[in-house]
Amino acid sequence: MEQIDFSLVDWSRAQFALTAMYHWLFVPLTLGLSFILAIMESLYVKTGDEKWKEITKFWMGIFGVNFAIGVATGIILEFEFGTNWSNYSWFVGDIFGAPLAIEGIMAFFLESTFVAIMFFGWKKVSKKVHLLSTWMVFVGSNLSALWILVANAWMQNPTGMRFNPDSVRNEMLSFWDVLLSPTALNKFFHTVTSAYTLSALMVLGISSWYLLKNREQILAMRSIKLVAIFGAIAMIITVITGDGSAKEVAKHQPMKFAAMEGLYKGQQNAPLVAIGLFGKPNPATPNKEEFLFHIEIPNMLSYLAFMDANAFIPGIQDLVHGNHEKGILSYTERAERGKMAIDALAAYQLAKKTGKIEEAATQLKILENNFEHFGYGYYFGRNVHELVPSVKISFYSFHLMVILGGHFLLLFIVFWYLEKKKKLEGKKWLFHTAIWTMPLAYVASEAGWVVAEVGRQPWVIQDLLPSIAAVSQIDAFSVQITFFLFFTVFTALLIAEIKIMLSKVKTGSQVIENKQETLK
Repeated sequence: MEQIDFSLVDWSRAQFALTAMYHWLFVPLTLGLSFILAIMESLYVKTGDEKWKEITKFWMGIFGVNFAIGVATGIILEFEFGTNWSNYSWFVGDIFGAPLAIEGIMAFFLESTFVAIMFFGWKKVSKKVHLLSTWMVFVGSNLSALWILVANAWMQNPTGMRFNPDSVRNEMLSFWDVLLSPTALNKFFHTVTSAYTLSALMVLGISSWYLLKNREQILAMRSIKLVAIFGAIAMIITVITGDGSAKEVAKHQPMKFAAMEGLYKGQQNAPLVAIGLFGKPNPATPNKEEFLFHIEIPNMLSYLAFMDANAFIPGIQDLVHGNHEKGILSYTERAERGKMAIDALAAYQLAKKTGKIEEAATQLKILENNFEHFGYGYYFGRNVHELVPSVKISFYSFHLMVILGGHFLLLFIVFWYLEKKKKLEGKKWLFHTAIWTMPLAYVASEAGWVVAEVGRQPWVIQDLLPSIAAVSQIDAFSVQITFFLFFTVFTALLIAEIKIMLSKVKTGSQVIENKQETLK
């Protein structure tokens, strides 16, 4: 069995997780605020009301801080593919590189070009040209997210490709299969609408703070009226696409799906765990987490996964130990077949090199017949329970995300209703709720990524390449150094951003108050 430096693997994973999670602290506000800014400026151009212009400028200042820092962390994130995950970068071939190249050439340059006009062109270009630049920033930022999320979705569900045994790389067969796979579409719309939700909650919270302080009432009221509707629509789409994403996970990542629900034993008419709390580990069953308390909804998990209350949902034990009645191979069997694929690949290359054409053809056939198990071969002779992700982290992150999503939708509806009825005045409890919901929006956003990425571990590419085979062969100590370096820099950037945003909020806007536009 090949010696694996788990310290290197763990620190490489930790460094990438650190960068990704910090990056996602800045990106969602950029994605959502760019949309909100475009709507606000459209209202300014349509009505000619200068107040809308100043409101747009105020929120544009908040956008600018996040945009700059988000770009910095994103560039580091992409470099880490080459420095820490070079084996992965080689194995994915042009499939992962193509979306990232398009993101850089088309989306990033589009976004960065028009952002300059958006910030500095108010007095240099016409209203319509400036409005176009603001909409182009929105289009560019969301196109950037599209290509990155398409690449990530392919890692979760590799499709539209073939493996080239000569180059040991995956090659794209159909660009459209990669771009338009249900996994990619659901992931994109779920992620960006969740970012719109977060942005709406930030605008709602800051506006509520102004109302509590009896300041900036025009800005606050107009912003609340806009984002209450915007946020509610975004949250509804987030729920719909989240359901679609969960269905894709059930089809293509059954282990992640089982971990999300804490389902150990597969069953038909599987219940949905609405809420649950794990107890202390049982020494008699070290590979199984047991609920101390949980509430179930009968049949609901089977129905949500496959639109059939009688559908069978495989549990963690079924996937690890197999369930031949349901046609599920054990992880040991998959590891054996994966080892056959890996050995066949080596034998094929040797036969090809030595001119043994028939032997090469035979080994190629073995490789093709077992390629779907390729990644499991790296766990041949190892403890197959290493292929089970952290059930507690997956379960709690998923349920926390869902519960907070329900809270967000309810908050938008309450604000929309009270604003429509002109009854927001004096609702201090509601304003305080909106303010405290702002950090919860980030908690839910990060929890979503924890579910997506921790839930699929140890896979870098589902079923094809685990992290132990994807990592670069570098010194673990160098990764540790850069981990703490990045942690220091990213934390400093986060603190700086918070201070700048707080200063901007305290300073306020240049909107001129009058007696005709109040809470009433």
